[in-house]
Amino acid sequence: MAVPKRKMSRSNTRHRRSQWKAAVPALVECERCNEPKLQHIACPSCGIYNGRQVIEV
Repeated sequence: MAVPKRKMSRSNTRHRRSQWKAAVPALVECERCNEPKLQHIACPSCGIYNGRQVIEV
């Protein structure tokens, strides 16, 4: 197992971790109510998924 020989400074650690970013979720328009929603998820405002009512809102 690899073990570092020296302690990594805070500056270098933070510089390395600066590339860890959260991705923006891809939103699509709901077919019925035109509200933004996540793909492959039932619409939270009207409860429609794949043209069917799956959640009572």
